Amino acid sequence: MTPAQLASVLLVALCMHLPAGAADAGPCDPILNACSAAGFIEGAAKSGKGIIVDCLSPVLSGAQKIDGLPKFDAKTIAECNASRAASLAGEGPTPAAAKAPEAPLALPNGAPLPPNIVLVLVDDFSMNLMTGDQKILTRSMPNLARMIKDGANFSHYFVTDSLCCPSRTSIFTGLLPHNSQIYSNVPPDGGYKGFMAHGDDGKTFALTLHAAGYQTAMMGKYLNGYEPKVHGIPQGWSEWAVTGNGYPNFNYVLNHNGMLIRSPLHLTDKLSSLAQDFLRQAAAGPFFLEVATFSPHAPFVPPARYAKAFAGLAYPKTPAYEARPDAAAPDWLAAMAPITAKESDVMVKHFRNRVRSDKGVDDMIGALRQTLADLGVAYRTYVIFTSDNGFHMGEYSLHEGKMTPFDTDVHVPLVIIGPGIAAGKTINAVTLNIDFYPTFADWAGAPANPNVDGHSFAALLKGKSGPWRKIALVEHRQVDLTIQDDPDLPAPGSGNPPDYRALRLPGALYVEYLNQSNVIGYYDLTRDPYELHNIAAQLTPARKAALHAAMLANSSCSGQSQCWAAQSLTP
Repeated sequence: MTPAQLASVLLVALCMHLPAGAADAGPCDPILNACSAAGFIEGAAKSGKGIIVDCLSPVLSGAQKIDGLPKFDAKTIAECNASRAASLAGEGPTPAAAKAPEAPLALPNGAPLPPNIVLVLVDDFSMNLMTGDQKILTRSMPNLARMIKDGANFSHYFVTDSLCCPSRTSIFTGLLPHNSQIYSNVPPDGGYKGFMAHGDDGKTFALTLHAAGYQTAMMGKYLNGYEPKVHGIPQGWSEWAVTGNGYPNFNYVLNHNGMLIRSPLHLTDKLSSLAQDFLRQAAAGPFFLEVATFSPHAPFVPPARYAKAFAGLAYPKTPAYEARPDAAAPDWLAAMAPITAKESDVMVKHFRNRVRSDKGVDDMIGALRQTLADLGVAYRTYVIFTSDNGFHMGEYSLHEGKMTPFDTDVHVPLVIIGPGIAAGKTINAVTLNIDFYPTFADWAGAPANPNVDGHSFAALLKGKSGPWRKIALVEHRQVDLTIQDDPDLPAPGSGNPPDYRALRLPGALYVEYLNQSNVIGYYDLTRDPYELHNIAAQLTPARKAALHAAMLANSSCSGQSQCWAAQSLTP
């Protein structure tokens, strides 16, 4: 194939990122042709000669001082950028559905090919980024809105701890914090070093999927404290593109399969490009891809193209916003000062930047779905969107933060599309981040690991009914304020609860604050959906005893069988 022919083929592929009609105008055609003539090749990103990653993207970002890159005038670059930005902004067509082949694909041994899995894990994404009367979701994340229409939306999905590293550890290992021993973002009981020291690296779903024949890719944020210049590639991953301090979303360093790389692109855009390259080279399947963005985590830095978007967006206030603690509130919450008008204004500005950051994430979701469709593998690929934890901004008179047992922090979205999932489905079952590992193993046809604490929700996605858990356990330890290198170090007034363990029931929240005798919280969500009034004093002795017994069973369980029994209690 000649360079010109190759460029033509690549332009057709690139058109999946362009709005309808852009292929005729071909605004990116001159750049692609020149990149091809200069020796850049589709699928060669690993060697630093990928036509999209290593030529087109740097040219469009203005990095033309790199040796070997073709030079273009500002008008050509602007026209191509404008064309791509229009599509990324959601003005392009809905990702096309991929037609399944007439004969089912199979492994060399004749076994059916298991499904592919794409997990998009965002950072600190709160439910109010999807709700409200301002149509926030459809305006800022139309591709996520399409996923909800095309697949299943979990209404009662919770995390085991509203803190980055413990939550991500539960996703990777299927273990509750008391079994993974990861409770914080820093050693000895957290962070990358704590994760490795406790042997959790040898317990991840990556090992199970890799052993089942999957190509496994991890991109973006792994665990707090991972240093791309120091640490290597953990076991179980066949593709690795991970950074450490990616919170600013610029000036980051990625460990890409052992090589250190920098990029002028916004980190979410860079991850999108790398992820699409992986999908193309792994299309034969089966593959697993996790793309973990740092957005919309503080300091809330969106892509430049959205820096001025949503200028008039208001914060979606609920009755919990600026609510003052009542006489029964726990001491840590009762001590909070009222939110000032100036502080409220700052939160609005930060919220808008969170929405702008999510717009960039949504561009990535659309690009990944379109790539899967163009490769003809969308029909056998599960695509998942979720967050490691939630985020509060002004609720309960708290400044920006997380770590509380309230729904603002522990209840996050879970949206899944894929084989056998009915469109527009809502799943009300209580699900947890420890359920990912057994679900992935279930999809892969891998032997179930009896040591995980979670349970596969694959049957729920296919509409099958049966016994299911009644309880979600949340475990949290107070953050040590003397450790300054924790990216989630709570600011004054943001809330730093003492150690607690909580049970999130279908209609209530029960909290036990540890090391504080008889300090408990109970919130009746049927009458008090915003968890404003602690009515623990109204519980009967029998009810308190039943709740405490359920807490002990859940906070001491180990393994799938024992934890499933504890989670199925009805206190």
